[in-house]
Amino acid sequence: MKKAKTIITLTGVFILLLSLGNMSGSVDYSGGSNSDQTSSKTVQTKTKSTQTGSKTVQTKTKSTQTGSKTTQTKSKSTQKSSKSEADKKSKDVGALRIGTQVWAVANLNVSTFRNGDTIPEAKTNKDWEKAGETGKPAWCNYNNDPASGLKYGKLYNWYAVNDPRGLAPVGWTLSSDADWATLTYNLKGQGAAGNKLKSNSGWSDGNNGTNESGFTALPGGYRLENGAFVNLGTISTWWSSTESRELSAIDHYIALSGSLVGSSSPKQRGESVRCLRN
Repeated sequence: MKKAKTIITLTGVFILLLSLGNMSGSVDYSGGSNSDQTSSKTVQTKTKSTQTGSKTVQTKTKSTQTGSKTTQTKSKSTQKSSKSEADKKSKDVGALRIGTQVWAVANLNVSTFRNGDTIPEAKTNKDWEKAGETGKPAWCNYNNDPASGLKYGKLYNWYAVNDPRGLAPVGWTLSSDADWATLTYNLKGQGAAGNKLKSNSGWSDGNNGTNESGFTALPGGYRLENGAFVNLGTISTWWSSTESRELSAIDHYIALSGSLVGSSSPKQRGESVRCLRN
């Protein structure tokens, strides 16, 4: 009986030790799981940090794009400003006083009406003829050369001169036949006026004037109704705003002889325009 008791006691101790061993193994497994979870959390944190870094790079890229957009806006603004300055320069040509009048110092060189509408340019003979036949405004440079326009001004048909949108820029008015008569009187008659108005260089065969008035009349020629360009170097012609007949208007010209003469020409013809201050 005593021996049986001893065996039962030993068996109980063995079972107790076995139980403790199992408990110890369970704690070790649990600890390993927590470690792995902590490691996983650290990886996620690093991933999040990487994403944050990527977001920062994207923000910088967006900032760069915004900077580029700002540069484009400035460029557009500069182009607009440059265009405005060029347009202003073409209209504000300066003025000179002759007697009681204040004239522009150069022939008109604009391609828009006063209200901003574009005046059609007619380069080909066909386009020029069509504008004249239909009574539509048109302009051109002599021989369609922009350099000629800068030197002599543009040539306009009379339909551009008479257009209600206004050919003369703001602050200026188109010269009438009466205005040219006043100019002739102020310069002591037709014969004397031509010589005083003509430039002192640029005329064919040395037929230059004195340019005493400062008007600087250059021999820019004109364009016929059929589109042909003629008489560059030998004549200056200017439209007046005065109509003479249904299909003609009064103009004034200076030829090699030096006199300032008035005449009546077809409205389809292309001639220079000289404005007066309002």
